[in-house]
Amino acid sequence: MSRQRRPQTLYRRIHTDIENKIRSGEWAAGARIPVEHALMAQYGCARATVNKAVSALAAAGLIERHRRAGSFVAQPRIQSEVVEIPDIQAQTVRQGGQYGFRLLSRRMRNAAARRPEELALARGEPLLELRGLHIVNERPFALEERLISLAVVPEAGAADFHALPPGSWLLQHPILSKVWTDAEHRINAVNIEALAAGLLEISQGTACLAVERRTWRGEEQITYVRTIFRGDAYGLTARFKPDRG
Repeated sequence: MSRQRRPQTLYRRIHTDIENKIRSGEWAAGARIPVEHALMAQYGCARATVNKAVSALAAAGLIERHRRAGSFVAQPRIQSEVVEIPDIQAQTVRQGGQYGFRLLSRRMRNAAARRPEELALARGEPLLELRGLHIVNERPFALEERLISLAVVPEAGAADFHALPPGSWLLQHPILSKVWTDAEHRINAVNIEALAAGLLEISQGTACLAVERRTWRGEEQITYVRTIFRGDAYGLTARFKPDRG
């Protein structure tokens, strides 16, 4: 009986030990897991026992297995409700991650005359155009392109978006934190182009998630943003009930 229970006991011990090291932060995202032979020697068990523990951790999303390269602590996958206005910084911190933002470009410009949606956003005033990179656990996470209506939020023209990313700044601003009335999401899968791929440090053509969002206060549109997320690091969820007529 003891011989039959030993593999299960060792499997659970290996699984728990590795999980604890990951969740405590002792093994950071991207850290390499000891190879199977090293774990076999450490725990005095068969390869099948180690493989079972590692496979279960991979199925739980805690580690990533790469053929020939080995197993690594997985990057945290941020989940966002489809119906909410996401704050990437707050979501990252809430899930125990490290967040950073790099402002790539900033300029004020007029709305393009051939784009009715920009004219509606501008309301006769310049637009603030921002481009930035969200960084999670020291790894590029999402590329953001944003337009803000200075007619509706003139304070944005002087805001320091190096200190606080524009999405977080808007959500903390009274105009969005209390009185935004409508938001529209459009979600597409895209194969990333070369320039964006370089910024996100992934291969050109990699599948990514592009989320476009427009936000209004009554009839006044506040902002338009298009965010391209790495497909391996972001997910969208929704909870709903059936329409029973």
